[in-house]
Amino acid sequence: MRIGIDKMAFATTNDYLDLVELAKERGVDPNKFTIGIGQDLQAVVPPTQDIVTLGATAAKKLLTPELEKNISTVIVATESGIDNSKASAIYIKHLLGLSDFTRTVEMKEACYSATAAIQFAKGVVALNSQETVLVIAADIARYGLNTPGEVTQGAGAVAMLVSRNPHILTLEDTTVAYSKDIMDFWRPLYATEALVDGKYSTNVYIEFFLQTFTRYQQLTGRNLADFAALTFHMPFTKMGKKGLEGLLKDRNDEVAQRLRTQLTASQLFSRQVGNLYTGSLYLSLMSLLQNSDLRAGSRIGLFSYGSGAEGEFYTGILEDGYEHYMNNIQEELKHRHQVSVAEYEKLFSSQLGMSDRDIKLDVTNDPLPFVLKGQKDHQRIYEAK
Repeated sequence: MRIGIDKMAFATTNDYLDLVELAKERGVDPNKFTIGIGQDLQAVVPPTQDIVTLGATAAKKLLTPELEKNISTVIVATESGIDNSKASAIYIKHLLGLSDFTRTVEMKEACYSATAAIQFAKGVVALNSQETVLVIAADIARYGLNTPGEVTQGAGAVAMLVSRNPHILTLEDTTVAYSKDIMDFWRPLYATEALVDGKYSTNVYIEFFLQTFTRYQQLTGRNLADFAALTFHMPFTKMGKKGLEGLLKDRNDEVAQRLRTQLTASQLFSRQVGNLYTGSLYLSLMSLLQNSDLRAGSRIGLFSYGSGAEGEFYTGILEDGYEHYMNNIQEELKHRHQVSVAEYEKLFSSQLGMSDRDIKLDVTNDPLPFVLKGQKDHQRIYEAK
């Protein structure tokens, strides 16, 4: 039985920041951001949006009345949880109006957990081929104003349906996971912004990619010529390039050139949105599929990484007509609203965060279909507009 990703959709906020403007404000050469880091624009989060509203917005683009009947499980992968106990999946399931006979769970392992969610979803479908699993990778990357990590912030959600006879990508059986207890990035319970050792994390990322890919080759006997493209987790787009070049080194034959060209296609959307944490790999996949001319039957390699640290390399085969089962991301990104650096700083500092106060937010100007209205009696209040 073929099992894999049947449909995909992406959602982000309506506001964005031009990183050239941020560089000028911070007294930094813009090339450091646009070339050195590989980012152009960054999603800016108003206080009326969080992982629940973004995740629900992405998922809504996938659903039809018929599909809703078959969804047995909702898995939300995130490192931006809004509650230490209650799963964000329950809020999203409610906003989407899914049946109460639906399993809901939240998963965490830094930026990696969406990949674990997909593997678990594959297992659910293997046990009952009539079921469909909704996997949502939703995150808001925050490092603080005027910090070294500020340029690698971002926000958004990728929603995916995992089912039998998928329309986008059939998952192959061989996967390689690799984990070590490493302190390259973490966020203590008392912190709203992450702590990171950037250079160390980059080196660990490359090491984990090489370890998992080499092990995959040993298990399968496949080589680079067997891949139409490789996609990467991209907290910033230069990271994907570092991973690929760590493998290719000085190689410059036809295969290497093809993989570099496809990497560029996979970077385009991340350059305009920023870091999605758990969703970054899957936005890269959507960017590849919507900005290249890959054919049905092509094998795509996916490298997932989460600090702390865990990596996984796995593969999928493209299905005929895959391009019809995703929302048009580039078209949607054209309609966002640019904010100034001052507006961005105000919005950044207006998040609900860890406050225990009753707060009522003005949702009048938020165009997304789901909004966070505030907090009352320690409970977040959501609304489907």
